[in-house]
Amino acid sequence: MSANALYTDLSGYYDLMCVDIDYQAQSHCIRRLHQLFGNNGNTHLDLACGTGPHVRHFIDYGYQSSGLDINQPMLDIAATRCPEAQFTLQNMSDFNITSPVDLITCFLYSIHYSDGIEKLKDCIASVHSALGDQGMFCFNVVDKDKINNDLFVRHTAQHDGSQFTFHSGWHYCGDGEKQSLKLSIERSTAEETHQWHDEHPMVAVTINELKDILQPYFEVHIFEHDYEKIIPWDNRSGNALFACVKI
Repeated sequence: MSANALYTDLSGYYDLMCVDIDYQAQSHCIRRLHQLFGNNGNTHLDLACGTGPHVRHFIDYGYQSSGLDINQPMLDIAATRCPEAQFTLQNMSDFNITSPVDLITCFLYSIHYSDGIEKLKDCIASVHSALGDQGMFCFNVVDKDKINNDLFVRHTAQHDGSQFTFHSGWHYCGDGEKQSLKLSIERSTAEETHQWHDEHPMVAVTINELKDILQPYFEVHIFEHDYEKIIPWDNRSGNALFACVKI
């Protein structure tokens, strides 16, 4: 299956796949960063918003929130979860909005879906154009040079009489600007088992390389990948949070 086919097929199970994610903690952390570094505005756009859990939290915080994604079935779920929000089917590497916003977010390492450095640069340029004065762009990344191909995340969940087992992990060959997210999903009942395996092509970049790409557009702040504390990046960790203020 292609990446899109897998995600379309399992769009109804996406929230189950992400059941261990603390969306509230992530959203609250970015809200705090926006309060510290942002322009005091309350308009928000979430890139690669999926089924809209982060958008839901930002609406509850008082933001006028919206989202975009390339997967329509997920956007349909997002619209049900967040009827106050506007969702559009767009690619984050080349998107347009009608009015500038104060905050743009991209959670769950989704900025890596920009397939290649040029697409990543296109995404950053699109974000810069979509932000108002002193608007802020927040996202998380993994450093390609710190990826351990042997590490993966696994969890199980029960749903509608089936047991689901999810595996995901980064893979980087050690050279070039492409890495991948390897994903496997198993759905088991008493009668049968179904499995899906996929590999999502993604951009590979170091944290410092990304900082260099961003600096012509933004005042760049880099933090440890910790949604409970705001701590400056130690220049060694393989994951980081970026808070970038438009210049």
